[in-house]
Amino acid sequence: MKSPLMKRGGMAVAALAGMALALTACSSSDGESSDPSGSAGAAGAESGDYSITFLPKNLGNAYFDTSDAGGEEAIEEFGGTYAEVGPAEAAPDAQVSYINTLAQQGVGAVAVSANDPEAICDALNEARDAGTKVVTFDSDTNPECRDLFINQATADGIAKVQVDMIAEQIGDAGQIAILSASANATNQNAWIETMEQLLADEHPDIELVDVVYGDDDDQTSFDKTAALLQTYPDLKGIVSPTTVGIAAAARYISTSDAKGQVAVTGLGTPNQMREYVEDGTVTAFALWNPADLGYLAAYAAKALIDGDITGAEGDSFEAGKLGEYTVDADGTVLLGDPYVFDADNIGDFDF
Repeated sequence: MKSPLMKRGGMAVAALAGMALALTACSSSDGESSDPSGSAGAAGAESGDYSITFLPKNLGNAYFDTSDAGGEEAIEEFGGTYAEVGPAEAAPDAQVSYINTLAQQGVGAVAVSANDPEAICDALNEARDAGTKVVTFDSDTNPECRDLFINQATADGIAKVQVDMIAEQIGDAGQIAILSASANATNQNAWIETMEQLLADEHPDIELVDVVYGDDDDQTSFDKTAALLQTYPDLKGIVSPTTVGIAAAARYISTSDAKGQVAVTGLGTPNQMREYVEDGTVTAFALWNPADLGYLAAYAAKALIDGDITGAEGDSFEAGKLGEYTVDADGTVLLGDPYVFDADNIGDFDF
């Protein structure tokens, strides 16, 4: 059943029931793939099958569980071979060995959310030289290292919605901090840079006192939240532009004296944030549909494999239930705009 979430460009975004609990493929129980090649081997590529492997920043991350499950759904629709591999931790160069192995195995395409804009570039270009198409999603590399980037929303749009939310929640005045993912994450850094500029230009009474990094790890993010509250006793809000961070921050605040005193907002999924909205810890947060992001990345990879597009500006392709998309400048395809979830609408979503 489709949700009421709509992209302002006119394309509907479906909220896929239960996606956040979808099982990821090809990973071992300790959170790291036991075989970087997954099940999409050279035979699939040689026979003309759509062998597409998803390489998230790290495994065991609910956000990527959801996005990669969306990719799996798309690949099943067009009869390809899906696999997911990745490191247990989101370190800058942790994805390199997986990319190398996938290139050696001859997969048709890899869809990767980059932990660092440069650290994996050489490996990706070697894969491209070997015939593997490269689609980045969620977090980009340098443009010369891939064929397409599937952008969840513009950096300006993501930054603005978070600044608008925290400004409203703290009365447009007071100290705030940002709890980000890793210090090298391309998308996080772009959003934070724009947020800093928006705060300076439009919200002079809000003071950004610190930016800290939880490395997309639940316990680290939880501990960073505790440290922020201890270091800044007058803190009025925490903005976390990462699904792991916002949930960890909300979990800490929900059982502390800061509940009701320190606002928590940022980017999260409805299922992980529902309890904190319902208990009053969180007023509102935002996101796009990560399942649709993975779904679109898979169809973009198919279009590249088919030769329907090359990644040039103006190329267009069909993406199943999401409809037609056009490639923008720098080989970028935009999914849509972020959506704000709150107590009035969160019950309408299940992902």
